[in-house]
Amino acid sequence: MIYVDADACPVKAEVERVATRRRVPVRMVANGGLRPSPNPLIEMVYVPEGPDIADIWIAERAGPGDVVVTGDIPLAAKCVEAGARVLKHNGEALTAANIGNVLATRDLMADLRAADPFRQGGGKAFAKADRARFLDALERMLTFAERDVT
Repeated sequence: MIYVDADACPVKAEVERVATRRRVPVRMVANGGLRPSPNPLIEMVYVPEGPDIADIWIAERAGPGDVVVTGDIPLAAKCVEAGARVLKHNGEALTAANIGNVLATRDLMADLRAADPFRQGGGKAFAKADRARFLDALERMLTFAERDVT
């Protein structure tokens, strides 16, 4: 199963394409605003609005053999702890080996932003190379996830 934290996910179409080719079911989890897919492998899960409701829904279900697509680092940490494989939108895998550092960096950046409210800038734009890296990483991750349950 692939779980997608779908509200602000820039790679939903790529997930659907890979899942269709590999015949893997997908649950796109969102607060709403997303159109249902006619693809029978894609299940739209609409959760109530509220802080982290979609994250909680995914974290309660993801485990070994599953792949979670998210840019939300605390959600990623919960899913890694549960045994799921986690992939960011840019193709970066989040694992037990790196999630601690990623969480620490996230917290540090949040502290820096809070200390300087006039700090400008943000992340770099999502590029074509990120999309290609994601597709390749998702294919590899699904292969590894299949091994997790056999």
